[in-house]
Amino acid sequence: MIKLLVTVFLGNFAAKTIRMTTTILGDDTLLHGEAVCTIGFFDGVHRGHKYLLEQVKDIACRRGMKSMVITFDRHPRSVVCGDGKPQSLTTLDEKLRLLSLCGIDHCVVLPFTKQMAALSAREFMEDVLCRRLGVKVLLIGYDNRFGHNRNEGFYDYVGYGREIGIEVIQSQSFDADGVRVSSSVVRWLIGEGRVAEAGRCLGRHYAIRGGVVSGYHEGRKIGFPTANIDIAGSDLIVPKNGVYAVRVRIEGEKTWRLGMLNIGSRPTFDRPDQTIEVNIFGFSGNLYGRVLTVEFCRRIRDERRFSSVEELIRQLEKDRDEVNNGNVNDEDNDSVNSEESK
Repeated sequence: MIKLLVTVFLGNFAAKTIRMTTTILGDDTLLHGEAVCTIGFFDGVHRGHKYLLEQVKDIACRRGMKSMVITFDRHPRSVVCGDGKPQSLTTLDEKLRLLSLCGIDHCVVLPFTKQMAALSAREFMEDVLCRRLGVKVLLIGYDNRFGHNRNEGFYDYVGYGREIGIEVIQSQSFDADGVRVSSSVVRWLIGEGRVAEAGRCLGRHYAIRGGVVSGYHEGRKIGFPTANIDIAGSDLIVPKNGVYAVRVRIEGEKTWRLGMLNIGSRPTFDRPDQTIEVNIFGFSGNLYGRVLTVEFCRRIRDERRFSSVEELIRQLEKDRDEVNNGNVNDEDNDSVNSEESK
């Protein structure tokens, strides 16, 4: 069992520490107490997820029960379909951190195996939810289904719940600016480079994290030194090629710095490989081996080939001015320090 401690900084007010207990479901897991829960993969922990979790907390508070969220250690499609899975918006660790910020009492992580996938909805509700986790109220997302028979839906769950002793309630969908918020919509927006819209759906800037590795040093030669970010081994979705206004935080520091980031192959220099390079404004230190968190604020332009290095420099100066003059550093919806203790 893990207790995730997250300290949220509230401007001039005292910091608030949020405690969420996280349990990795094992063969001998048996939780005590009654719970109101919801279940899902919760990739990105977007505003639709937060809307659902607020309903869970409200019901739990009114009924004197604990609030619970149930999620999975991997995307179910990677086990059920065997044809891969969607690229992710968050790692498991980041997802748990974001869930803890929602003020939920307890998170249960289910190792999603072929045995788990083979359970029917009724078997899952009776054995896992009712017997082992003490769930008394199950709040279902508007488009959520579980169990190996995907033809079953909300009204089937209601019927099973009556037999088992679980009240099943359906949540409403959440729309932001006329867009029905879902993880698939956010992934699509990011893939199209529409990071500002994705951020509005998430309720925060989309971010990636990676170590700084050596590159070709071309940026340094023309007055725009860049840190090359390596996210190899990560399945996080990378925005469409182009130039972005970003905020950057160096691991171990609390300060967010403005910058501009390029995703692409640097066609002006005829480089064949795909890179993620960020120019951090006003920074001149050595970053090799350090880990950077980069938040995407908005897209500036497409990547393109320039007729000369001089033309590229002039464009980079314009890009820098646009980032500096833009409204990219006006919010910090997710300013937290997190510690995990086992």
